[in-house]
Parts: sequence; C-alpha cells; structure tokens
Amino acid sequence: MTPSIYPILAEIVVVLHFLFVVFAVLGGFLVWRWRWVAWLHVPAAIWAVMIEFGGWICPLTPLEVWLRQQAGQGGYEGGFLAHYVTPLLYPEPLTREIQIMLGAALLILNAAIYWRAFRKRR
Repeated sequence: MTPSIYPILAEIVVVLHFLFVVFAVLGGFLVWRWRWVAWLHVPAAIWAVMIEFGGWICPLTPLEVWLRQQAGQGGYEGGFLAHYVTPLLYPEPLTREIQIMLGAALLILNAAIYWRAFRKRR
C-alpha cells in the first residue's frame, strides 16, 4: 500500500467511528419509523455502553492511530471519544467518572426512546 493512502484510510475510519457513535446514541429514534432497525441498533448501543462502563477503547481507535503512524503522522493516547468528542463537550480530560456518566446517559436515553417506540406501537 502506498504511504499516501494511509491518511485517507485514517480519515475514513474517523468518519465511520463518528457515524457509529451517532448511531449508537441516536439510532433508537429510527426505530420509531422502522422497527427492524432495532436489530442493528440494540447491539450497537450495548457495545457503546460496554465500552464506556468498561473503560475500554474501541478497536477502531488503535486502527486509526496505526494508520496515522503509517502515514508519518503522530498518533494519540486514549480513545476516540477522549480525543475527538470530549474536547467538544468538556474542556477537561475524559475521566473514568465522565465515561460512566456517558454510558449511563446512553443507556437511559435509549431506554426512554425504546419505551416510547414500543408504547406508541400498541
């Protein structure tokens, strides 16, 4: 693979990672319209909650860092949320407590969305 492709691949991974996060957080709203989306969204939301509660790093993060390093760019420490999203939401670094709060917020938001979606169907 030519070195010039690595930065492009890294950016593609960032976009896909961002879209996954948005889907995990807000994808439940799609269930209001298309109930079958729940089969995709529930596992995505569970994975996102597990990542936050477990303090883990999504496998897409090391992939992006590796691609950036292959391109001669600097990598970064921590996870995707800590590097890209958290600075937008919080001025200080992502702490374990904030991670747990994000996971709980994700869980509560999606529980409310699904409760309403399935209540509305009856």
